[in-house]
Amino acid sequence: MAFDRITCDPGRLNGQPCIRNLRLTVRRVVEAVALYADRGELRRQYPELQNEDIRQALEHAAAMLDDKSLAVAERSPA
Repeated sequence: MAFDRITCDPGRLNGQPCIRNLRLTVRRVVEAVALYADRGELRRQYPELQNEDIRQALEHAAAMLDDKSLAVAERSPA
């Protein structure tokens, strides 16, 4: 997988993966996608984002979860 729009610079945002050297982390983009179901509203809030930025952010996040097990808390019966 080539992530040509994802950059990591130890001197910027503690080396977190960012979109095209912007001060916009992959994590923030994924959070924004979840928050703004309407892509139009997402684009209004983050006009610097391009569709390929969003796609690669989601793909990068998915790749980081690959083959990892996450503990899920069980809910007690009410």
